[in-house]
Amino acid sequence: MTNWQELLLHNDYAQIIQLSQESIDIDPNLGINYCYLGLAYLLQDKIDEARKIWSLGLEKSTSIDLYTKELYEILRQEFFRQEALKEYQIAWEICQNIRFIEPKDFDNLVRICVLSLKLKTFIAETLQDLDFINLIQSGVDINDDSLLNLIVNIAYAPIPKEECIEFIGFCAPYIQDTENCINHLLYLAIKFRLDLALKFIDICHKVSPNNIKVLGCLSNLYINDYQYSKAIEVTRQLVRDFSGNTLDRIASNYLLLSALMSAGGQWQEAEELFKKLQSLLSQIIEQNPVDIPKMYLSQISMTCFFAPYFQDSPKFNRDLQNQIMNLFQSNIQHIYPELVQKFKKNRQLRKGNKQNRKIRIGYLTTSLRQHSVGWLARSLFQHFDRDSFEIYGYFPEYKLGADFLEEWYIGRMHKVYRESVEYWGAHFAIAEQIDRDEIDILVDPESMTSVINLEILSLKPAPLQVTWLGWDASGLPAIDYYIADSYSLPDNAQDYYSEKIWRLPQSYIAVDGFESTIANLSRRELGIPADGIIYFSSQKSYKRHPETVQAQLQIIKQVPNSYFLIKGLSDEDLVQNFFYEIADAEGVERDRLKFLPYAKSEAEHRANLAIADIVLDTFPYNGATTTMETLWMGIPMVTLVGEQFSARNSYTMMKNAGITEGIAWNFQEYVEWGVRFGNDANLRQEVAWKLRQSRKDSPLWDGRQFAREMEKAYRQMWEIYNA
Repeated sequence: MTNWQELLLHNDYAQIIQLSQESIDIDPNLGINYCYLGLAYLLQDKIDEARKIWSLGLEKSTSIDLYTKELYEILRQEFFRQEALKEYQIAWEICQNIRFIEPKDFDNLVRICVLSLKLKTFIAETLQDLDFINLIQSGVDINDDSLLNLIVNIAYAPIPKEECIEFIGFCAPYIQDTENCINHLLYLAIKFRLDLALKFIDICHKVSPNNIKVLGCLSNLYINDYQYSKAIEVTRQLVRDFSGNTLDRIASNYLLLSALMSAGGQWQEAEELFKKLQSLLSQIIEQNPVDIPKMYLSQISMTCFFAPYFQDSPKFNRDLQNQIMNLFQSNIQHIYPELVQKFKKNRQLRKGNKQNRKIRIGYLTTSLRQHSVGWLARSLFQHFDRDSFEIYGYFPEYKLGADFLEEWYIGRMHKVYRESVEYWGAHFAIAEQIDRDEIDILVDPESMTSVINLEILSLKPAPLQVTWLGWDASGLPAIDYYIADSYSLPDNAQDYYSEKIWRLPQSYIAVDGFESTIANLSRRELGIPADGIIYFSSQKSYKRHPETVQAQLQIIKQVPNSYFLIKGLSDEDLVQNFFYEIADAEGVERDRLKFLPYAKSEAEHRANLAIADIVLDTFPYNGATTTMETLWMGIPMVTLVGEQFSARNSYTMMKNAGITEGIAWNFQEYVEWGVRFGNDANLRQEVAWKLRQSRKDSPLWDGRQFAREMEKAYRQMWEIYNA
């Protein structure tokens, strides 16, 4: 019996033609011979000959139904083979011939559409030609996955976006799985500019009215577009409307809290809301459900995000964080038990069998780009030891060519997995890829700043999982280690961390330096005299705690001829009024406060730091990247040291730069250091000189040595695991 598939696999079309013709001579009524004979001609781009042969087979066949069924199945199998080979033109031709046999095969029409997009032959008339709308309205059997595939692809079609969205709006109500439809539409919404995103939201409203996930996405879209008042309006309505079960109340209150904190300047309301949220979280922790619907999980994972911005209470904050993340992980694993068991089995099978190859380090990241994480991690990737390690990168939100720094990182990795996640659940393919790549140590540099990372890490796709650099440790039970140093966490910190704290010998972070450009800020433009003392603070609204702002303005009051430059993402009016109210209470003239627009680039921001005489840090959440930039530019800084990691960032960086001047242990000392720096030009010059000298030999600016210390930590972790 002829093995047609084997001949196709080897592209032996001449042999297929010969054998087919010989078989036809023996039995001219056997349809399968015409099927493969025509296919051989089609694959040689002889389309007319192929169709004539198939028509002849139809005439000769004793059973038309059997013949067309055989031809359909043979063409369908060959389509999948050609698609896997990325022979899209051939695959398109095959689909066109399938369409001739089965004109109402919806899946096949979707394939034609998708292939047209890949081949860049898609035009506005393509949708009309394929006649999807009439076919859908006719009640033909349609698979949800196929219709969703069509929606996702049409969203990026090279036709006016209004036409795309109109077509998607027609298709969406025909999808049976409403939640899956919403997930796809929301992931599409965040890819487009606000006016188009709002149209996707409107479609979601029609598919699922008053869906809390949809309204939460709407709020985030407004925040990302700096329309904070609209985000607050949407989330206030959420809190009013979703006051029933505990999950609804947690989600709605968290979304309102996020809107308030992003806008800034509304601390009293935000703190009251956070206390209410803590009470709700205690209730859900006590209930300990393992079947929380997917739509609530992302909100639950982030509910403790703002805790360290409100209070320096690590024992309390970490305990709540650890319990919430335990609940989150249990629910993720409940949704994907097969993956959990698969990864666990593979870890056990592979343990101890990797002695003769390099250690594989995987970085799971959405932020190795123009982002704080991206700027701070560069030296590690610049200097890593390629002889001992293989570096893998997993980018679940990759956009081709969208970010030059992301491309820089990709160029320094042995293997990269780039995925553009289009809907909830798609990113778990990344977890499977991590498992297939047999990653030894999976590093999460983002912690609570990426829900996608948390979901993937919850499945434990790698034997060792490590958090480094981000917000703080996540508290996720699947994380083995949290990388810190002797300054960034106090000695007793292990008491309230679920992860094992791994302390590097010097600093938990180091860079070789920062680029800067030409400054575009001047005293004259800001109305500040040449002999004025300039204090500077550049932080997001989250970090502007009223107690710290009060201390900062007390410094301004006590230093004659001083001015305070304030910069950061927030609602301008709200934050200005917030500062003015505290300034009025402290007796500081409003014209001594100068509010700056956000810099166009990081390099511009660093150059503009040169205008500052002193930088005032925030508390209970310090600067991190901003602190490193300040120290690199040689500017004295005042910081207040607390107990939690986020209140000790500037402390560890200053100590590792060899600076103790400006380190305060309470608000009184914070004000004293600020005043002293303002009144003592010699002290400022001395610290600036020390900072310039520190570039030569301090751990903070020795990226090569830092890379060696991280590599040593990775080796030791791996040895412990295998032992």
